[in-house]
Amino acid sequence: MRLVLLGPPGAGKGTQARALATLWGIPQVSSGDLLRTVVREDSELGREAASYMDRGQLVPDELVLKLIDERLRKKDARKGFILDGFPRNVMQAEALAKGLDKAGLKLDKAVAVIVPDEEIVKRISGRRTCAKCNAMYHVAFEPPKKPGVCDKCGGELYQREDDAEETVRERLKVFAEATRPLLDYYGRLGLLEQVDGVGRTDDVEKRILSAVNGVAPPPK
Repeated sequence: MRLVLLGPPGAGKGTQARALATLWGIPQVSSGDLLRTVVREDSELGREAASYMDRGQLVPDELVLKLIDERLRKKDARKGFILDGFPRNVMQAEALAKGLDKAGLKLDKAVAVIVPDEEIVKRISGRRTCAKCNAMYHVAFEPPKKPGVCDKCGGELYQREDDAEETVRERLKVFAEATRPLLDYYGRLGLLEQVDGVGRTDDVEKRILSAVNGVAPPPK
């Protein structure tokens, strides 16, 4: 199975990608994880990526494509992969298709996890992080026993700048402008499936499995 997972920030793509990767025994390939890894390794590619990330700028498509291409050439990705957070725009999708074609491969599906904007805002803006131990809470879904205080270490809980409602809405705007055209792109290719991303994590996983034509995990 070669799958692209699409959806706005906060839609739960990472959680679903990890679960499906375990079910199918194939790697989850996250562009964000790849960038953080090469930066830690302090390679030439990592230093180039860091020069953009440190300034709060998006890493250029060309650089991200290099990382993805290298990752998909590794042995564990030969029998399949789940792309999480990539592609982010049509240009990246077209470049991915060309790269796979050169390797004699093709995508099986592109699954879009659909979550209303207001639900995304609720999910992300309700997050709270402990200033001391980085434990995560949610004011509605997973609140601490004492408001504003970490259950684990007693540290103060705060809202990260990235989780502020204004920031979340801006991220959703960027997603709409750059990423939603991917739905049209994959739709024209006959690869697109859309699933409801609201509800329990395991229910969303079942919807995705059904969307990819009932593909089940291989027997163990």
